[in-house]
Amino acid sequence: MTLKKTLVALICLLAFSCTEKAPEIDFTDWSQYGGPEDGSRYSALTQINKENVAQLQVAWTYHTGDATERSQIQCQPIVKNGVLFGTTPKLNVFALDAGTGEELWRFDPFEILGGENSWAGTNRGVSYWESGEDQRILFTAGNWLMALNAQTGEPISDFGDQGKVDLRKDLDTDLEDFLIVSNSPGVVYQDFLIMGMRLSEGLDAAPGHIRAYNIRTGKREWIFHTIPQEGEFGHETWDSKYISQIGGANNWAGMTVDQARGIVFVPTGSATYDFWGGYRNGDNLFANSLVALDAKTGKRIWHFQAVHHDVWDRDFPANPNLIRIQKDGKWIDAVAQISKQGMTYVFERETGKPIWPIPETPVTKSVMPGEISSKTQPIPSLPEPFMNMVFEDKDVLNLKPEWEADIRNQLQNAIIGDTWAPPHPEKPIVLFPGMDGGGEWGGASFDPETQTLYVNANQIPWLIEMTPNASFGNVGQSIYTNYCGNCHGLDRKGNPPALPSLLGLKEKYTADSLDQLLRKGRGAMPAFAHISSEERGVLIDYLLGKADLGDKKEMEAESAKLYPRYYMKGYKRLTTKDGLYGSNPPWGLLTALDMNTGKKKWQIPLGSIDSLAAQGFENTGIENYGGPVATAGGILFIAATKDEKIRAFDKETGELLWEAKLPAAGHATPAVYEKNGKQFLVIACGGGKGTKSGDAYVAFALPDSK
Repeated sequence: MTLKKTLVALICLLAFSCTEKAPEIDFTDWSQYGGPEDGSRYSALTQINKENVAQLQVAWTYHTGDATERSQIQCQPIVKNGVLFGTTPKLNVFALDAGTGEELWRFDPFEILGGENSWAGTNRGVSYWESGEDQRILFTAGNWLMALNAQTGEPISDFGDQGKVDLRKDLDTDLEDFLIVSNSPGVVYQDFLIMGMRLSEGLDAAPGHIRAYNIRTGKREWIFHTIPQEGEFGHETWDSKYISQIGGANNWAGMTVDQARGIVFVPTGSATYDFWGGYRNGDNLFANSLVALDAKTGKRIWHFQAVHHDVWDRDFPANPNLIRIQKDGKWIDAVAQISKQGMTYVFERETGKPIWPIPETPVTKSVMPGEISSKTQPIPSLPEPFMNMVFEDKDVLNLKPEWEADIRNQLQNAIIGDTWAPPHPEKPIVLFPGMDGGGEWGGASFDPETQTLYVNANQIPWLIEMTPNASFGNVGQSIYTNYCGNCHGLDRKGNPPALPSLLGLKEKYTADSLDQLLRKGRGAMPAFAHISSEERGVLIDYLLGKADLGDKKEMEAESAKLYPRYYMKGYKRLTTKDGLYGSNPPWGLLTALDMNTGKKKWQIPLGSIDSLAAQGFENTGIENYGGPVATAGGILFIAATKDEKIRAFDKETGELLWEAKLPAAGHATPAVYEKNGKQFLVIACGGGKGTKSGDAYVAFALPDSK
């Protein structure tokens, strides 16, 4: 470590001035998802600070050249040995000189995998591992885990099958035809890469088991069953009749490893089907849980379930933060997990004991037919929520009378004012926070100097409306509802521009071209190559308006498949006809939490809408995706917002110190690093999420002294 790095690291160690030994973490390092090895999204670099941050200027820009309509870049790049590694919209992996942005190499995985235009999901980063001269980049494209030589970008042929491992295999299931991608990078522990995955949202989903792969060979070393098998702990929390057909309970948000203790902390999502759980009566361990596993063996150490029998899609949205805090005069090594619910759960790392009480609190009982909901849910007493926790009548958008009338008309029969109101068979419910949070995949940043956790959030209401599955007599409609209905709605109208309408497809597609689209996917739409050709054929007939073919006799057996008895009508934000959010602002928030006390230090709106500001409605905040980074220079950096800006705030007060316009929205988390004595801030500007798509990585630095 250089003398300068030693000095800035010492600044962090002084924050732990106590008789207890502080963790030996290099907070100037940015070599993994989340930056340092604790995933804190914190940098001890101080060259850029509160006094000079306003002088930041573009140092270099790298264009990937492969953006498409509705494409995104959600990647937080990593930097190792002066080289920046990241991914493009089409999931090419690249290496750049971190000081100049010059491309060193680039690898297109589809040259090996085939299917140039196949859907492979988004990618939020890559993993780095080294042993002596052996330096590797590990990443995923679709259902494939791949290993590259970090110096050349060439596939490592003795890893798995010629440099790749199929994530559909070795799941301890009889089936292998699943929709599986991995949007968050795996975490490295010794010679293991510990992996989660993104799955289908329907009853066709794979079980979300956690696996560790040998980085040298690609061999699966261990597996933890997030849906317990017979005889395993937690199996009794499921309906034994159907448990073998239930999927989900997966980790798509990333993990964090306590390297010193050998513990990997794994947050999981909901089990399928998300909104009606009649086939999974019980609490459903280990869905919606933070699970501490022995990183060497995969054995469970402890767990905490944040949502029992989830029917709200309350996945844990981000990897947890390893934090060190002072409470009752003692230093505690803890783990903090943010949630879509706007709450933070904090535990002792080794025991899972809550730092503050998390009482089981009575909640509203479900009246959905076949549903047996949990009578209670665990609600933390502290830390304070980082957003409003309930949407009430007073919160209905009232900036203009016509906007208020629009929203109130949509809410005439809706259930509002109950955060834990379960879906209802006859009335829509207002889900608040919405399905995108609250907290989301950008995660939180923890400052070890001040024991402050920084988290951004969306404060937007959504609607959940259920309908009986009356389509068992129409197989085509039932298949559409199962695979497509959540996103495009049961009426097929979608939610443009993010979710296009599927009406009138017969004017745009033939049966063959639609089959190709379904098999390969496009943009944010996943591929459906995992469903049978028979199902796909019936679905095509239905989408092309050939309703009379929807009941093919050879598909009658499909009606016996496990389809939900009730469906959610489609993902829907509560908005005006012009797309304005249905609650009073702020719609985007940035919050600082003192983790020694659990109390908020400050909270401000994040982002703006120019058209509203011109009408006098300022400080509204806006929808945001991507996380913050705190630095020892007194700065909190964040992009994330749909207004296509990156900002720097005073981390102690929340005061805005600097902002810059980006070529497209930075829906990603920045990286902060040093090269040749110069500090850089880099952000992926991929847009999407209803904004224009982009292909740029933009690095900022201070001007060279003259």
